[in-house]
Amino acid sequence: MGNMKEYTIAVVGATGAVGQKMIQLLEKSEIPLKELKLLASARSAGKTATFKGKEYKIEETTNESFKNVDIALFSAGGSITKAFEKAARESGAVVIDNTSAFRMDENTPLVVPEVNAEALHNHNQLIANPNCSTTQMVVALKPIKEAFGLSRVIVSTYQAVSGAGVEALEELDTQTASVLKGEEVEASILPSAGDKKHYQMAFNVIPQIDLFSDEGYTFEEWKMINETKKIMGMPNLKVSATCVRVPVKYGHSESVYIEIDKDDVSVADLRAVLADAPGIIVQDDPSTQLYPLATESEDKKDTFVGRIRKDPDDKKGFHLWIVSDNLIKGAAWNSIQIAETMIDMNLI
Repeated sequence: MGNMKEYTIAVVGATGAVGQKMIQLLEKSEIPLKELKLLASARSAGKTATFKGKEYKIEETTNESFKNVDIALFSAGGSITKAFEKAARESGAVVIDNTSAFRMDENTPLVVPEVNAEALHNHNQLIANPNCSTTQMVVALKPIKEAFGLSRVIVSTYQAVSGAGVEALEELDTQTASVLKGEEVEASILPSAGDKKHYQMAFNVIPQIDLFSDEGYTFEEWKMINETKKIMGMPNLKVSATCVRVPVKYGHSESVYIEIDKDDVSVADLRAVLADAPGIIVQDDPSTQLYPLATESEDKKDTFVGRIRKDPDDKKGFHLWIVSDNLIKGAAWNSIQIAETMIDMNLI
């Protein structure tokens, strides 16, 4: 960290799955901290959280909460961001938002530091953090695009239940126990708490994340499509997504098919470019069964890439398997990394 300024940081949504990870990651961050404010809903106010061995009281989020705050990390749902971002910015804070509220707003940078840190220059005190499944994919797509060009992306996701929140994780545990005991399974959250029907997640695969939107795609699928084009700065990139929830707790996995522009690119060429890229660890050796696993990605900041293969029928087509912890790089770490990058760039 270049300058010696100390920063007051607020975490909004401090009791949620992502908020808890933000607090853990801030403990290890190099950001010089003057004060930490933990904010949540009225029902969570009064609870405590530990940070660097000290107890912190969680306060209710109000417009007054942001006085003297330099950086406000929001991860409490889009409606909360929309309710409080103005007050936070007017208090002088830079808002880094981990919800979908402003991702596609044309005046708001949507940033993954390894991919498009330069977008932070036009920040207007509000930066959007992309969807978890988009983030890990673009970390891998960026170096490939730079080296070989990119024209098409088709992704199928295998997304962890933690992406749907703490209660969804509890539901998975309860259902799994019920199935193993031969008891009746109750479902009240997944695939989407806001939808009419709920299905068993344990021992199941559900091809719906978020509510359905236009043309038979879900909002999650449209997020991946639109956010990828925006972050990569490629409005004409062909992107399609199928987003699927699997009974895994942490770590999203993705099967990604890409088409590049250059001819005569080998798997070794692609592997070398990825191995050199920031934020990526290549795990790709079929002879020793080495490939990325969700269980191995847990609590790690990196994005793991393996199963790199040439398409048998299209010489510009390649297949990749991309895995990352959806609460870390997919959410909490990317937010803190944005803050660190902005401090390094003297933007805060």
